Amino acid sequence: MALAQEDIAFIKDHLGEWLAEQSLGKPPLVYEIELRERMVRVEEELKHQRELMRQGFEQMEKRFEQIDKRFEQVDKRFEMVEKRFEQVDKRFEQMEKRFELIDKRFEQIDKRFDEMLKRHDQQFLWLVGFIATSTGLVIAALRYL
Repeated sequence: MALAQEDIAFIKDHLGEWLAEQSLGKPPLVYEIELRERMVRVEEELKHQRELMRQGFEQMEKRFEQIDKRFEQVDKRFEMVEKRFEQVDKRFEQMEKRFELIDKRFEQIDKRFDEMLKRHDQQFLWLVGFIATSTGLVIAALRYL
């Protein structure tokens, strides 16, 4: 079965409309206008999304700057703590020097006590010797008298 020329012409004339109905061919004018409106809305939404992304990036940059400032503050605090520890170290060194001086003083006092004990021992021995000699002389004098 072959198609007649009239049938072929009819198909050619109405093929665009049928495809438009199925949205496969050239769309009719109304559909084309709707598509353009949709494209404009999509472009506007994309612009809006870009603007939102820029704002988000700016906010992130501000947050990073704040974080950097906080880190700088923490660094300053650590420096202050280090200075305090250095001061404490210096104080400990001073205390160590004072303790060394106190140790030297105690050593001097120990030497003095040792010297005093030696003197007292010598005096005690002299005293015992004197008493023994005196007693011996008194006993000898009483025997001869």
